[in-house]
Amino acid sequence: MASSSSAVKVGIVGGTGYTGVELLRLLSAHPNVQLHAITSRKEEGMPVSAMFPNLRGHVDLAFSTPENAKLTECDVVFFATPHGVAMAQARELIEAGVKVIDLAADFRLQDTAVFEKWYKMPHGCPDILRESAYGLVELNRQKIAAAQVIGNPGCYPTTVILGLAPLLEKKLIQIDNIIADCKSGVSGAGRKAEVSTLFSEASDNFKAYGVAGHRHHPEITEQLTALAGEPVKLTFVPHLVPMIRGMLSTIYVNINEDALDTDFQALYETRYANEQFVDVMPAGSQPETRSVRASNTLRIAVSRPNNGSQLIIIVVQDNLVKGAAGQAVQNMNLLFGLPEQAGLGGVAILP
Repeated sequence: MASSSSAVKVGIVGGTGYTGVELLRLLSAHPNVQLHAITSRKEEGMPVSAMFPNLRGHVDLAFSTPENAKLTECDVVFFATPHGVAMAQARELIEAGVKVIDLAADFRLQDTAVFEKWYKMPHGCPDILRESAYGLVELNRQKIAAAQVIGNPGCYPTTVILGLAPLLEKKLIQIDNIIADCKSGVSGAGRKAEVSTLFSEASDNFKAYGVAGHRHHPEITEQLTALAGEPVKLTFVPHLVPMIRGMLSTIYVNINEDALDTDFQALYETRYANEQFVDVMPAGSQPETRSVRASNTLRIAVSRPNNGSQLIIIVVQDNLVKGAAGQAVQNMNLLFGLPEQAGLGGVAILP
């Protein structure tokens, strides 16, 4: 952990969940970060390493209440909290010159009516929302670098948006019937006691959920519509897979008649050639979730069965890293002019 005066002083609100501990894991090894505070009302005074033994010898902080954490002394504060917490505290932090990165949904959706519909609460600071940046670096690098508040994207949206961006930017596909069939490990449900994620319920089982509607759907469509320049129609079905980490999204699209001669493999390789955390797989190969486990890498494969009019895009990522904490650190690096890969160079774990 960095301790020099030039280090970025970091606070984390809500450090007892899976994204919180993942942030701590990444930030504790970051060469330009000083961990200043980690909050939890329930666990005040408990050493972080007592709850998360993997951090023994790496994080020497104890949990403190938000009131005692002196968050306004930080350079940046991450919110790994339930929806609604960040927008309640953002104004005070901004006025103190602190940058805010929210890993929940408070600053993801620009349409406050849509936010209220899906998250069942009014938006507490629409003026701050309007000035915030959607934290998908591969699309919004310039806006993120100049932002005070960043809404870290959802895990499913990251895979679907990056999976489709090259096609929508060039207007190569039909946008009235895009299908995203997505699967996530159980850690995506968070670190809480819930019957559906008990071992005996989630293990040896595979199920769809949110079929009638999922809160990530409007987030995805808002971003896809911005890329396409017109409304996009998306069928999005998430599934729960009996593994801890990992996310795989299979996306089906139809090619426009005038784009049938496109070399789609070359299109993706060119679009992401300079993106160090997006790996376009060689033609004919497919990514596996274990190939990205514990890393900030997202891998994409593009297939065109029988050289027909349909494309199948398969995207994998670790839902807790590129899908959450790693992406947040990537945003922080951009905010403070640090190398984008700082603290994120870990190689995926096998087996």
